[in-house]
Order: sequence, then C-alpha cells, then structure tokens
Amino acid sequence: MKPGCAACRDGTPLPFEFKMAFQPIVDLHHQRIWGYEALVRGPNGESAQSVLNQVGYETRYRFDQAARVMAIEAASGLYAGRDFCLNINFMPNAVFEPRACIQKSLAAAERAGFPHERLVFEFTEDERISDPRHLTNIVETHRECGFRTAIDDFGTGYSGLSLLACLRPDLIKIDQDLVRASHLNHAKKVILEGLVGMVRALGIDVIAEGVENEQELSVLRSTGVFLFQGNHFAEPALMALPEVRRLT
Repeated sequence: MKPGCAACRDGTPLPFEFKMAFQPIVDLHHQRIWGYEALVRGPNGESAQSVLNQVGYETRYRFDQAARVMAIEAASGLYAGRDFCLNINFMPNAVFEPRACIQKSLAAAERAGFPHERLVFEFTEDERISDPRHLTNIVETHRECGFRTAIDDFGTGYSGLSLLACLRPDLIKIDQDLVRASHLNHAKKVILEGLVGMVRALGIDVIAEGVENEQELSVLRSTGVFLFQGNHFAEPALMALPEVRRLT
C-alpha cells in the first residue's frame, strides 16, 4: 500500500494548515463570470509556495485530497446557487489509484450539490510525469465521473503537443510566460495565434491566464481567446469571491 493511502484512510491530519483564495475566470464574449480558480494559500494568505514547500512524499496524497474537498466546500458556500465553474488544481503524482482517489471529490460534490460538469480539474504541464499511461487513466477516470479536465501552464512544460494529442482535455490554460508582454514580442504573438488556432480546431477551449494589462488582453482577443484570468480583472481573494473590474 502506498504510504499516503493508509494515512488518508485512517484520517491522519496534515501537519500544516492552509486555505483557498479564489480568482475569477471571465468570459468577455458573453460578458459574464465563467468561473473561479481555487488557489492554495497559507492560513493568513501566505503564498501558495509557502504551503507547497511543506508538502512531502508522505503528505502529498492527503494534501491533494484535502485541497480538493476544501475548494469544493468553500466555493459551494460562496457561489450561493450561481452556475459558475470551479477550477481545482491537482497533483498527478499524488494520485496513486484514480478510482480510489476521486472518491472524496465525488463525496464533496454530492454533499455540496455541486454539478459534476462544472468542476474542472487542472494539472500542470510543468510536473514531470513518469508514466503517461497513469496520467491518461487519471484523466479518463475524471471524465467518466462527469468532471472536466484542463492542462494548466500549457506551452512551457515537459510534454507539450504530445500530451495534448494523447489526453485531449476539455480546456488548456495558456502559460502566463507566453502572455506576459506579448504586445511587445512578435514571436509570442505568432506562437499564440498558432497555438489558439490549433487547440480550437481540436474542439478544446482556451483560457489565457496571467493577464496583467489592456495591451496583453488586446493581443489575446485578436487570436480568438475569450476566456481570461489575471490581475487585470481581479486579484485572488482569501476564502471570498473578489469584485471583478470589467466584463467587456
């Protein structure tokens, strides 16, 4: 048995605390809030890295499970019946057995009355995956349960296009390094145009994250992107939904 499995099943608490911050994802085509991403923070709003630095091999399973449950339960209370999506990050290398690991997410969604199709589980392309077949199994298991999946930080990770072709996620989130200062970099503009066109042709939706200013937004809109996330719209708020500055 994997060490994390036993600890999770016997209810062993994590040796550290954390909370969630929420940042909106806006749909400028329909001028509405599409959803929110749940972002790990310390108990007093400390950075995500300050929490992740405390996650080790022995605790990553429990942390991944606890973070999913907290995100669903907190968002359910904050959404107050509104039909926003909820994006939740997960750690593929912390999922030992997909069907077992997804049970707490299913139970949390059931308790909260959260429709499965509005839950989007993101995994980052930056995390090196030792067994691609295991990742495929994880994605397929989430899909069978009615959840959607997204590749986060797409465009700068290990597997790139081969991962996209293999998994065919519901969404990709363009890495903020490609977004940043794209109005000043012709090569980034060309890459964004090609990337968005290719992904949309595969029937995959695109979210541009890390949008910081009007100039970056203008470049992205010209490529056909209409889902956006970044401080240009709202900074993350700890255990709250921040006010969105613009929806046009």
